[in-house]
Amino acid sequence: MVRTGGGPNAGHTIVLPQGKVVLHQLACGVLREGVTGISGPGMVIDPVTLESEILELRQRELLKGELVISERAHVILPLHTLEDAWEEDLRVSKNPTGSVGTTRRGIGPAYADRYARWGIRMVDLVHPADLGQKLDLLYATKTFLKDPPGRDQLEAALTEMGSRLAMYVRPTEPMLWNAITEGQSVLLESAQSALLDIDFGMYPFVTSSHPTAAGALVGSGIPPSELDEVLGVAKAYATRVGAGPFPTEVGGEMGEYLAREGEERGATTGRPRRCGWLDLVLLRYVCRLNGFTSLAITKADVLGGLDEIPICVGYRTESGDTITDYPPTLASDYARVTPIYEKFPGWPTFTSRLREKIRREGAAAVPGGLKRFLHFIAQETRVPVEYLGFGAGREDTLWLGRGAPTHPVTITPWTS
Repeated sequence: MVRTGGGPNAGHTIVLPQGKVVLHQLACGVLREGVTGISGPGMVIDPVTLESEILELRQRELLKGELVISERAHVILPLHTLEDAWEEDLRVSKNPTGSVGTTRRGIGPAYADRYARWGIRMVDLVHPADLGQKLDLLYATKTFLKDPPGRDQLEAALTEMGSRLAMYVRPTEPMLWNAITEGQSVLLESAQSALLDIDFGMYPFVTSSHPTAAGALVGSGIPPSELDEVLGVAKAYATRVGAGPFPTEVGGEMGEYLAREGEERGATTGRPRRCGWLDLVLLRYVCRLNGFTSLAITKADVLGGLDEIPICVGYRTESGDTITDYPPTLASDYARVTPIYEKFPGWPTFTSRLREKIRREGAAAVPGGLKRFLHFIAQETRVPVEYLGFGAGREDTLWLGRGAPTHPVTITPWTS
């Protein structure tokens, strides 16, 4: 398993029999015996927090698989976290609403230095012969920062961390190529939503990498010809962390209800997520952008017990045009669209009895309202819904079968 991009700005929560685990920079494969978990070349890695993450897993005896870190992954330095805060403060000083909502963990500046070609990579930490020279250049680009860490102290700290992490750092592309040749399964794990892609997200309210299917290939070193399936994961409703337009956002008691029932807080930052209704304009867009071969719809249990569930099927612009499958490119235009909703009948609350019945009987036990909801998503996106999630545990994910049915669904138009 390969985590292909991003850094410690995105946490992945996994519920195991031993309890909840939040991974920030490690691939989920490290939790499973017999699996290799690779932090791939497309990532930016904070070695300090990485060591803490590894130590926590070892203390909890949860580091079951093999851990490998790509030597090509770039390093997040204290300089980058200072620069991240400086950039956000600069935006706000020019415009009180100008924050893009970064985690201030240095991810953006680390990617910027990567593309400026003066970044530091993991290979520089484990082979530090030229590290000092590279730091000299990097420090020369950061003269605008106040009170940066001492250059010599940073070099010493990085060299020491490199010696401790050296056992994990290696070339990862040959490992993956050999695994494919031997017929082993390789799973690429994206770190964030496709709608945060630096090119295809709602710029500038985006991340600094490419959390798309194409980006996963680049961030792992696997050629496109080896790709078999692309699984898109979407909640039964919509969430967003940080700033930016959110047409289907729900306020008031319902917004609080979704956030509470869905436990919607960022796994890394603890920031509350903004919640809203499922947006098919965006889902259709990312289905085409990523070439999804199937969908996994999660957190269906959060909507259980609601009488009606709105789904956004399109946007109406200020000029009166209707948009159905491609969001406006300008964030300012996107902020002014009006969502067009259609209402859907709800389904029962996910009681322990209903959960157990679904686990025992499978798709036949899924409530009718939820079946219609899933069929409608498949019909509108032209992508089959293969998995249904109705809880955080491993036993709460139901496989619906390959090419799950996409029967036509008729619903009542409703706008708001």
